[in-house]
Amino acid sequence: MTPAGGTRPGGGARPAPDCDALVIGAGPAGLTAALYLARYRRRVRVLHDGRSRALGAPMAWNVPGFPEGISGAELVARLAEQGERYGAIIERARVERLARIPESNLFEAVLADGGCYRVRGLILATGVVTNEAMLAEGEHDEAVRTGALRYCPICDGFEHRGRRIAVLGSDLHGAAEAMFLKQYSDDVTLIPKWRVALTSGQRAELAASDVRIEERQLLRLAHRGGRIEVVLAGVAEPLIFDTLYPALGSEPRSELLAGLGLDGDANRCLPADAFAEPLMPGVYGAGDVLAGLDQISTATGQGAAAATRLHNWLREGEGHAMADQR
Repeated sequence: MTPAGGTRPGGGARPAPDCDALVIGAGPAGLTAALYLARYRRRVRVLHDGRSRALGAPMAWNVPGFPEGISGAELVARLAEQGERYGAIIERARVERLARIPESNLFEAVLADGGCYRVRGLILATGVVTNEAMLAEGEHDEAVRTGALRYCPICDGFEHRGRRIAVLGSDLHGAAEAMFLKQYSDDVTLIPKWRVALTSGQRAELAASDVRIEERQLLRLAHRGGRIEVVLAGVAEPLIFDTLYPALGSEPRSELLAGLGLDGDANRCLPADAFAEPLMPGVYGAGDVLAGLDQISTATGQGAAAATRLHNWLREGEGHAMADQR
């Protein structure tokens, strides 16, 4: 597929860009950015591979304006419809590589099928991939649906108050998540994925907060009757928990930075202020791929800010901005 007005790699450059702004990623950050750019009357296109983490969120109750809660899939669908209403084009396509074309001051996005777009500005809203707990085939999604398996204590810890909670994680990250969940329940247990990797001081902090540490090796997780069974070595009967929070981290989808000659931080995230300060002229970031708080409300705010900064940068190049405000 070659987009209208675009080129294939090696097919020769065309002087006119295919659009003003290209947004990569169609989660809450990317779609909010597209909505704002479209309302700024920019020609904006969204490319995504259908892997937004928000699509897997069964229900969120902390999204402002939705007191009855809203699923991630429904929120994404609403945002997409809203952006398209103002002219944003949303296309499912995987971007393989980004590059800057110095002679034209454009950026090139090369797609997996060999097509490409040449654009004036970019917003990277590529998100992260969650490291998931291992359950038997088919059990993982069902456990998420019933609430037995959760990945975001900030999002839904309130809904699990007073329940028996386990945190899967062997290190400081897991310990910190377990202590965070003590705000919601007096019954919190830290389960090691491999072996407990905590200092004596960290163990003492958990003990002071009445967080139990399970020392025995984890053999298997299972979803039964809307709860999680934890099978440990040397234990005849599984431990039963109402909810399990895997604290296994996530992988930022920041690999497209390389084509622009850019690097992420030590964790491969984009800088926390990439929605306000450009990664390079004409390139901004938004959403979970940035270092910081991974929340829908944060992502939408960053998307709006990144879109506005990019729009204003484009206006400066067009001579439509006051010189004293640049």
